[in-house]
Amino acid sequence: MQTRNLITSLTLGITLAAIPVLQSHAQVARTPNLYNFTGYNSNGNKVSINYSTSSITGKPFFNYQEQKQTLNFGGDEIRTVDTEIGTLVTVTIKKTVDTGNTTFTLLIPRINLGNNNEAKVETKGITTKNRFSVIPQFNQGQQQNYTTILLKGTAQAVAF
Repeated sequence: MQTRNLITSLTLGITLAAIPVLQSHAQVARTPNLYNFTGYNSNGNKVSINYSTSSITGKPFFNYQEQKQTLNFGGDEIRTVDTEIGTLVTVTIKKTVDTGNTTFTLLIPRINLGNNNEAKVETKGITTKNRFSVIPQFNQGQQQNYTTILLKGTAQAVAF
């Protein structure tokens, strides 16, 4: 029985001694989960983007606003791809049956908030016009055209 107490005391002593050392030298790495951006497109129209990697429902949410048009996307409507230059978050902002569609992609750089809850961010948004025709011979040549927009805003860590 004395052996058990000795082992328990040693284990407890090691654990208690390690806690302050780990806390005092630990670097907090926090990733944002809420992004808010604004910018102006080539037509001079203000574009506002709000993106959260999660929400109260547990699913991501993306809001795209340009002039009087407001589009909300959730769940599988939002496509994300991690790349070397950051995370690409894409939504389809215009659909047509026979001429293609238009997508908007938000480029999210890697951000470490550290001990802060918010960081200023500057990034790009890419509008892609995808050309398509139901007539096969019209589907030749370049089928995608891009325009970019400078976006400025914030990245935050929030509790949903």
